[in-house]
Amino acid sequence: MNMPHADIPLLPAERVAHLLRASPKAELHVHIEGTLEPELIFALARRNGVTLPYADVQALRRAYAFTDLQTFLDLYYAGCDVLRTEQDFFDLAWAYFQRAARDQVVRVEPFFDPQSHTARGVGFEVFMPAFIQAARRAQEELGLSVGWILSVLRHLSEEDALQTLDAAQPWLDHLIGIGLDSSERGNPPEKFARVFASARQLGLHAVAHAGEEGPPAYIEGALDVLKVERIDHGVRASEDPALMRRLAREQVPLTVCPLSNVRLCVMPDLAQHNLPQLLDAGLRVTVNSDDPAYFGGYVNDNLTRLFAAQPALGAPQAYTLLRNSLEASFAADGDKALWIARLDAQWRQAA
Repeated sequence: MNMPHADIPLLPAERVAHLLRASPKAELHVHIEGTLEPELIFALARRNGVTLPYADVQALRRAYAFTDLQTFLDLYYAGCDVLRTEQDFFDLAWAYFQRAARDQVVRVEPFFDPQSHTARGVGFEVFMPAFIQAARRAQEELGLSVGWILSVLRHLSEEDALQTLDAAQPWLDHLIGIGLDSSERGNPPEKFARVFASARQLGLHAVAHAGEEGPPAYIEGALDVLKVERIDHGVRASEDPALMRRLAREQVPLTVCPLSNVRLCVMPDLAQHNLPQLLDAGLRVTVNSDDPAYFGGYVNDNLTRLFAAQPALGAPQAYTLLRNSLEASFAADGDKALWIARLDAQWRQAA
């Protein structure tokens, strides 16, 4: 039996923080290339003979001072250059899966950016076997359910995205969805209407980044033109009351990434993040890490630091966010029911 949200007890902040860390959860917005820690960047650079423009790990970390999305993306794409071989991609994914499991993530639906690699001559035949092997090992050894989402880069052409989707077809059995990321400004969702229509015909779920740096209209475009089932970010929906009512009515999940929003100057700080406003309006919000190696925290860091910065957030909101993450995943209904039962049992014990 599911635990009614109204039955969530009031708990001390330290107890809520413990439950946030220890409870089963899903991560629905994480870019696998964005989990590339500086230490691994240097290790792969040595392995592949790549010269980095930084003296050491500390110098690279100091470069993580972003003024907007584009300054981050410039460094992000440069970091991808160390990923050359199947072993590199396996090491990247396996390192993240181990980290996610420590955060009690039971389901992860990571994005990967094929065009970041194919443009360098590294094709699907290199990274897909690595991702498949890492996901299989994560399931077997960590009990972690993985569903890969191919994400196309919106600063490139729709034709390039269509070619990428075509190249992915031999690997469709290992993909659950298509996403849309990269530079939002000036690249509306409508630009990729044909790509998403083709992906839906192939049986893929659809999600898209919208309403991070782009306006609320991009969220509407993603819903109406791309027919997405989830909005990645979506925090600028709060600027449009009619859109807020629609998102609440239709229960479209938002995969919000608090630390990312602060590091990319979408929000001034965690204390002023609008996630409580979104929750209070009845939106189906989840918390995720986005590019944790660059933004200073994985999913549990995002949850606990947000709650520490916003005293109005308590046990009911914590339970809601955790449960939302599981319900909003594209996992099988039976798996979701088992995870939610585990979550409820943990919270009943806490009560």
